Amino acid sequence: MNHPWGKLSMSASSFFMRTQSVAAILLLQVNMAFAVEPALGQNPPVTPPASSPEAPQPAAGSSPASPSLAQTMQQQQQPAFSPQKPFYVALPHSHNPLAPYRPTTVPELDLANSPRLQSLIRDGKLYISLRDAIALAIENNLDLASFRYNLPTATTDLARTKAGYQALGVNTSVSSPLGASSGSGASGGGAVSSGAGAAGAGGLVQSTLGEGTFVNPFDPVLTVKGSVDHTKTQELNKVLVGIPLLENNTIGYTTQLTEYFPTGTGVQWSLNGLRQTSNSPLNIVDPQIELYWQALVTQPLLAGFGFGTNERYVRIAKRNLQITDYAFKAQVIATVTGVEDIYWDLVNAYQDEQIKERSLGFANQTLSDDQKQLQLQAIPEMQVMTDQSAVATAEGNLTVSRANLRAAELFLKNALTKADDPAIDEMPVIPLDTKGAPDPNEAKSMADLIAEAEKNRPDVAQDQIGMQIARENLKSVNNSLLPSLNAYGLFSGTGLGGPLNPNCNQSEGPGYCSTTLPPDTPGVLKDAFNYSAPEYQIGFTLNITIRNRQAKADQFRAMLAFRQSQIAYEQEKKNILFDVRDSKFALEQAQASVDAAQKARDLAQKTFDIVKQEQVLGAKSSVDTLNAESVLAQAESALDVAEANYEKKKVDIDRAIGETLERTGVSIDDAKSGVVTRAP
Repeated sequence: MNHPWGKLSMSASSFFMRTQSVAAILLLQVNMAFAVEPALGQNPPVTPPASSPEAPQPAAGSSPASPSLAQTMQQQQQPAFSPQKPFYVALPHSHNPLAPYRPTTVPELDLANSPRLQSLIRDGKLYISLRDAIALAIENNLDLASFRYNLPTATTDLARTKAGYQALGVNTSVSSPLGASSGSGASGGGAVSSGAGAAGAGGLVQSTLGEGTFVNPFDPVLTVKGSVDHTKTQELNKVLVGIPLLENNTIGYTTQLTEYFPTGTGVQWSLNGLRQTSNSPLNIVDPQIELYWQALVTQPLLAGFGFGTNERYVRIAKRNLQITDYAFKAQVIATVTGVEDIYWDLVNAYQDEQIKERSLGFANQTLSDDQKQLQLQAIPEMQVMTDQSAVATAEGNLTVSRANLRAAELFLKNALTKADDPAIDEMPVIPLDTKGAPDPNEAKSMADLIAEAEKNRPDVAQDQIGMQIARENLKSVNNSLLPSLNAYGLFSGTGLGGPLNPNCNQSEGPGYCSTTLPPDTPGVLKDAFNYSAPEYQIGFTLNITIRNRQAKADQFRAMLAFRQSQIAYEQEKKNILFDVRDSKFALEQAQASVDAAQKARDLAQKTFDIVKQEQVLGAKSSVDTLNAESVLAQAESALDVAEANYEKKKVDIDRAIGETLERTGVSIDDAKSGVVTRAP
């Protein structure tokens, strides 16, 4: 029989043990609260894994215009590197008279990454700000490096047309860096747009640009021909030559200099010489010396007349040079815009990885705490299994986030390097700027933005120049409809002579073997130019193509193409207006998304703090806290995505109105040389 005091003693002992367990749990919760509970409005702290790059925290609101503290520290620790050689390709020019007939080489490619890249590496990590990324893109991006050759190509094209030849044209298509968002809106350069799906033989359609009458080359052409000839001829009637087998030794030469001028005028001067010996006894002089010179001037009076038609290639090449310059600016804008987009994608991926690391750290800490409580039998085993599931989920999310970060790093490195460097390929990239500067375009009216776009965008200037080329081309095509009427004037002189033939047949009669012709070459040359035997001639040639169907069809086709180019020009103007409006609306939506995501994140943070406090008080379990932390992490990730998208929309509206280079401080001269002398 149990004693009542025994039962009371056992009850008291059980109560004491339970009280002690509850006190231990509360003490543990208090310790956990002081150890892991964040302050109100802050993210839960976590210990980042050893493999995670640890970046200097950038100053809030840092921008390309104001370097952060981390950037300042970086600049102070930069080692000295040899400067990069600027890009320069000069047109061939030499006073050596043989230089035009020798090939000209272009400097070898410099595929080494600029020294700036090495200066940003510290402790095996690449610390890079947005300004650094833009500078590296200008110095190393291969799209820009390739486009730089278009500038001397256009200049070479101009030199070609000054010699009277047709312009070959320059490729002005614009490329965006690999990995840049397709929504950045970076538009291609070039003149007035044309249809990409043109139909024709094999898909080829020839343009009427540059058509018109034939343009003769403006470079003087010197032609020299010389020959030595020996012939033997059997003669049926030796009365004509005096012998049955006639032998002739002839040395002849022809020199001709031809030059045409932009007025269409052509000048030709020629000199023909002949020295011939023969065994004929009937020749009075032997050898026979003959000189003949001629000056011929031609001038088109209808088709092909004047500077307008003969310099059309030069004008097209000059316009193409302007278009190429604007297209290079468009390529710089596209490159800078693309790199900015890639940079903000990297920032988003980097911050998302930090969020996932914090979530994993919190899940691990919760699991560790619950395992201790399970040992005290204060919680069921199912709660620990739930914690383990949360840890597995967090690890999976972190793995995906790290993969996204590595991809973003790869895209950025690809855009900022010329050559692949295995050491840099595996190097973590630490973004120093997490927020851009405020964009003044947010406060501008739509009318002001459109006006700035029409004034600043390089493709607008390209389209205007393209229309000018199309109008000027019509004049040349119209000129080709006219008949060909050329006036010409000719003036020539002849000299003839040679020493007396010692074998001259005297039987022909007294005085037959005598002559008043000069006996030597100087005398023959004098007679050729003393107007003793001149020739004067003036005249014209008229060439009329009956029905003229080809020229008429080409002219009409050129007019149709001009009308199409006008439509394309108006379409381009509409596209620009749409682009500006779309960028403005997208920026406003991105700002609204940031505001909404910020509110959602703040609410999730407050919810997490409340649930955490309730867990400390015993009203909530760790499962509730894990759920609240997961919602908070999702809200933080959504906010980071919204902020990155907002920064990219600011980049896009700057591109849409043509202010990218001004906002980023990029010098177009630095972009042409490939060396940044003034930091963006």
